[in-house]
Amino acid sequence: MRIALIRSGLLLCIALFATACTPKVEVVAPDKPITINLNVKIQHEIRVKVDKDLDKVFSEDKGLF
Repeated sequence: MRIALIRSGLLLCIALFATACTPKVEVVAPDKPITINLNVKIQHEIRVKVDKDLDKVFSEDKGLF
């Protein structure tokens, strides 16, 4: 009986120490709203279109420059 009491007390102490050492993770909503900047994609599409148009102009007019 006494050994069982000592074992249960030891297990309780180990459980308390184990839970005290575990890291705490919190999920908190940000204070500021999240903004996504989509200007990069738009600029890229414009550059691709302009590059294609320029290639077309240069291929049509060989004596341009």
